[in-house]
Formats: sequence, C-alpha cells, structure tokens
Amino acid sequence: MPTLETKVDGLTLPNPFVIGSGPPGTNAKVIGKAFDEGWGAVISKTISLDASKVVNVAPRYARMRAEQSREVIGWENIELISDRPFETWLDEFREIKAAYPDRVLIASIMEEYRKDAWVEIIERTQETGIDAFELNFSCPHGLPERRMGSAMGQDPDLLEEVCGWVCGASRVPVWAKMTPNITHIVDPGRSALRAGCNGLSAINTILSVMGIDLETLRPEPTVEGYSVPGGYSCKAVRPIALRMVMELATMMFGGGSGAPISDDGEPPLKGEFVDRSLSAIGGVESGEDAAQFILLGAHTVQVCTGVMIHGYKLASTLCEGLLAFMEKHGFETLDDFRGHSLRYFTTHAELVRRQAEVKAAEKAEKAGMVTKDTAWEGDRFVEQSDRLVSND
Repeated sequence: MPTLETKVDGLTLPNPFVIGSGPPGTNAKVIGKAFDEGWGAVISKTISLDASKVVNVAPRYARMRAEQSREVIGWENIELISDRPFETWLDEFREIKAAYPDRVLIASIMEEYRKDAWVEIIERTQETGIDAFELNFSCPHGLPERRMGSAMGQDPDLLEEVCGWVCGASRVPVWAKMTPNITHIVDPGRSALRAGCNGLSAINTILSVMGIDLETLRPEPTVEGYSVPGGYSCKAVRPIALRMVMELATMMFGGGSGAPISDDGEPPLKGEFVDRSLSAIGGVESGEDAAQFILLGAHTVQVCTGVMIHGYKLASTLCEGLLAFMEKHGFETLDDFRGHSLRYFTTHAELVRRQAEVKAAEKAEKAGMVTKDTAWEGDRFVEQSDRLVSND
C-alpha cells in the first residue's frame, strides 16, 4: 500500500501537501483548521517585526475566468504580508504548537536589509517552538521600495548575505522562497543554498496586470480608481512554475542540462546540492498536478490560491489523487519517483541528434539492413547478409 509520509530536512510530514504562505495561514484559528483537515504542514502568512508599516487595501484581488465554464484559472493579489502585531504571532505560534505538537509549523518571515532585524526575528520566533523558517525573498509588490521581498530575492549577492545571517542564527531548517520575477532563477537559488539554507521554495507569484475594465478604462483590482501590478497565481502559472522548479532541481540534484541518458536509463549525477530540499509551488489543485512537481524533484508541494478557491478540504482530494497516481504506476513511496522526469530534459542540439539517429535506423530497417546483433533472424540470415554487402 503506497504511503504519502515523507521526511524533509529532519521533519516528518504525514503527506507532502503544505499550506503556502498567504491568507490560508493568517492566524492560529485557520492554521488549526488546516491541520484538522489533514494538511502535511502549514506555512504562516509572512510576518515582520513592525506590522504597523503594513496597510492593506480593498479590493485587493482580481480573477481571470474561462469564458465558457467560468472556472477560475488566474488570480491576482495586491495583498501585503501580515498586518498583525509580531507579539500576537509569537503567542499564536506557541498556542498552535501546544495544540498540535506533532504537526509541522513553518514561520514565513521577511525583514529589511538589516542584520539586527533578521537575527532578532529569527531568535525570537524560534523560541516559540516552530519547526522551520521560510524566508520570503519573493513578494513582488508593496514592499520592494524597502528592499524587502523580491527586491532582495532578485539580487543574488544581497540574498546570500542575508541567508548567511539567518542560517547563523537559526536552530531549525531554513527554506528560501524564490521569486519568478527574474531572468535566471537558478542564480539566487544557488546563492541561498551556498549560504547554508536547507532548501528552496519556488515559485512565488508572477508580477502582473490582470486586465483593464473596458467600461471604466481602469486597471483591476481598482482601489479608488487606481491600482498597482500584483502577484499572479492559480493554475495558469503552473507551466511556468514547472519550468522553474525543473531548473532549480537540475542545479540541485542533477539529471538534466543536456546530459545524454546512459545505457541503463540513468543520467550521470551532477547536482550541486543533492542533500537539500525543494518545495514546489504554482497552480496545484489536484494530486496529478502535485505528481508532476514531484517527478521534477520536489519534496513537498505547496498550495495557497487553491485553498482560497476550494477550501481546506482540498487536502483529502490532493492525497487521494496522488495515491491513485502512485498505485497506477506501482510506486510505494514518494522517493520512488521523485525527480524521475528530470532525466528527460536535454538541449535542442541533443534532440536533433537523437531524432537523426532514429530516422537513420528507420531508414536502414526499411532497406532491410541489420544495424544491431539482436536484429539477426535465422530464417532471413542469408538475405540479411546480402543486404550488408557494399559491392558484389
């Protein structure tokens, strides 16, 4: 019988499904609800030392729907990190760990470019008993002007320095959450791991403009007639997330980068950080969605927008779907197929070479020429020999 239990960075999760940082983890009450519904772990909404600087607006969401079915396929938000006092969060972290001592609670944190601030938030938060940290280097809107979020995550040198501060102060695992709003996501990912982070999370939302209301001629969401670019999520971003997760996994674990597949089907291991973890995010709403990310190397799969659309009960649907996939293919554990599909990514030049090789073999077969020893047939031995003679 397949099992979804998994161990990541020394933490045991009943399944790989994690509530991603955002509204579904906005206070102790809803985090408890998530645990009750069976989520493998919960990441809190991002916290900071001074919540007084965080002022949200309304409306702050916009949705894209399919024209016929009206299904939500894209979601944009201009929501900021938590506006609740830091002390309140510390109390609630203690409350949650007391009520769910065996469940994994991860604190998402973000601070300005000051070592004392990062060290303080790490030291005070870990005293509550939380199990790990996720560093928000990827929020695309609202705080970049303070060198927070994606403004920090887009600068590999700056990110590496901050990760060094954090890893020097933390006694629990640390994940760095990557921004997709960058040309090469591998660069900041490598910097975070080089600084000592235990793992990476990817991706956060993609900076976007959802659309323009053709009646009012104003962008959406509109606040007093004005707007700002926001973060795009939901199932429409999944192909982009899959690509970026693949790139990070190839850097970390190996298996792609154009390496030819060996005779036994296994590519050479060339990963730089094979002992680290990867948490995938981006448009997951089914177990089949999650399976794709795990096939690309993910240890856990985060869901945020999906919970906002379908509710916390989505956890059971995700688990059922992933178990059905595993049973179909005969996989007993997540490790049985994690990263399996990385071996099938290569370069365009290699695709051309492989295709030419196949076409040449097909041409030879049509001509009746033997190209491999296993193709010789006793009933046609003389005929096959004759076809291999160049001149008579």
